[in-house]
Amino acid sequence: MSKPCPLSRRFALTCLGAAALAGRAAAQPARPTTLVVPYAAGGGTDIIGREFAIGFAEALAQTVVVDNRGGAAGHVGATGVARARPDATTLLFAVSTNIVVNPHLQKGDRLDLATALQPVAQVSTYQYVLVVHPDVPARTLAELIAHIRTRPKGDLTYSSGGVGNANHLAGVLFSEAAGVTMEHVPYRGTAPALLDVVAGRVTMNFSSPPPALALVREGKLRAIAVTGAARIPAIPDVPTLGEAGLPGAVITGWHGVFAPAGVPAAQMDALEAAARRAASTPRYRDRLAHDGLEPPPDRPRAAFAAAVVQESGYWARKVRELDIKLE
Repeated sequence: MSKPCPLSRRFALTCLGAAALAGRAAAQPARPTTLVVPYAAGGGTDIIGREFAIGFAEALAQTVVVDNRGGAAGHVGATGVARARPDATTLLFAVSTNIVVNPHLQKGDRLDLATALQPVAQVSTYQYVLVVHPDVPARTLAELIAHIRTRPKGDLTYSSGGVGNANHLAGVLFSEAAGVTMEHVPYRGTAPALLDVVAGRVTMNFSSPPPALALVREGKLRAIAVTGAARIPAIPDVPTLGEAGLPGAVITGWHGVFAPAGVPAAQMDALEAAARRAASTPRYRDRLAHDGLEPPPDRPRAAFAAAVVQESGYWARKVRELDIKLE
């Protein structure tokens, strides 16, 4: 029987005995695997990362520790993993912007994440939910855009988990599509950014679904629209941006697991198999559906890596075009 895991500031999952680990020794290290979530606890990436870690630990047959390392819209955690030893014991649970956007915003960064990290597997696809404080006098997207246009520049605000964060960029792309101007208020994570919308200190947020849906269900936030090509089954009455009057406006993201460059191919194969197995379990997929996310496309890591390169190129152009800079 395995011994209980000691508690610490980190979140440990599945402690297994040496006998179980020995069977995987050829493919995986005996040391626990640290899965770095590059945001504070309580945000969307943290919620899904912890759920994924349960199945990932079972698939690897070893302990997985979730370690929150927030800062610089995920860049602190991402670069920390990139600099880790390439022994498959330190991995990154990334949101798409950590990989395809942040490197284009960091000036003087000597570390190139495009080559310092390698994709293991994509484990979710998601869109964003545009939520406002219930006191905002708008129940539809058209009413919200009209309300924004009647207010002085800078009077209405939207929050994010930091410059370059996914919900910051969703706000930028929405503003561009709607032809409106809003003041961006960055925070150190999605959870505090959402809480200030609940408190009425910020007007709105373009949130990943997991932390927002509970607050919508409780009546603490009002959902105006979702940013994908189709409605979210968890909130079927909330229209897409296209349905609500912004045709062609589709803003999506994903979560993926990344390893430091240099991890041997055999270990990468084992990590990919374990990650894809964890992402396909009924428990994980039920959690995705509950939180308004979708399963990842069924593709090998080489195809995922090619998609990452293509998306990074898009954002390299978009960052210059929209003049997005660290504040």
